[in-house]
Amino acid sequence: MIPVLLFPQFDPVLIQVGPLAIRWYALAYIGSLLLGWRIARRLVQRTPVVATALQTDDFLTWATLGVVLGGRLGYVFFYQPTRFLSEPLSIFAVWEGGMSFHGGALGVIIAVIIYCWQQRIPILGFGDRICVVVPIGLGLGRIANFINGELWGRPAPDWLPWAMIFPNAGPVPRHPSQIYQALMEGLLLFLLLWFLARSDAIRARFGTLAGIFLVGYAIARSVGELFRQPDAFLGFLFEGATMGQLLSIPMALAGIALIINGRLRPPVTIASLPTTA
Repeated sequence: MIPVLLFPQFDPVLIQVGPLAIRWYALAYIGSLLLGWRIARRLVQRTPVVATALQTDDFLTWATLGVVLGGRLGYVFFYQPTRFLSEPLSIFAVWEGGMSFHGGALGVIIAVIIYCWQQRIPILGFGDRICVVVPIGLGLGRIANFINGELWGRPAPDWLPWAMIFPNAGPVPRHPSQIYQALMEGLLLFLLLWFLARSDAIRARFGTLAGIFLVGYAIARSVGELFRQPDAFLGFLFEGATMGQLLSIPMALAGIALIINGRLRPPVTIASLPTTA
């Protein structure tokens, strides 16, 4: 007999006051943005200093817009373009769900580039410090996926002691892949980046931390996808790969390029930085 855990029936709504509902998924976004902001305020001021605390405060609004707009548009274009072409107004129905990390990452990258250009602060240096805190949002988001009972895993082998039956996935025991991804994309990746960010030498190689994040995420996402059930409307794609794995390939290549660039260029010193406001 397969040892099976029944999915705990979490209420996806944390607080309901009349028509106003605060969902766990929204709380994950809010909590990760606030926690990441507080940590980033300290990181940007470590040598070599790349920005002021006030500039990091101002960037919070940019990051929020990048995550939300990029995540939604990324889901629209990467996962269900034909549906949204036939129902364009449904693009704005964010309460129905549907966010893409790869799209959110692009949104934040664009926000970093524009904001740093306006503020005249080093793009790669500032991006390094922001990338350190991104796994916080990834981990909390995956936990919210688990609470919502969505994005479940593939059928589990008979011997797996934590195989779980999800209420909307039929009677088949499955991998709780949301937890796997929360640990890999969230906790482990954050601990790695946090440890590396303590090094003065690594911080001085602008682009290195961002590159490590991109490669680390691509690996964690690709491994996690081996246990996650593909979206029903997409299934398996080229050579049995999933959309998440295919989208991770350019991320890994970009990360490798950033790491190589950081190694080839001389380390940044305090004196070589532009003046910050």
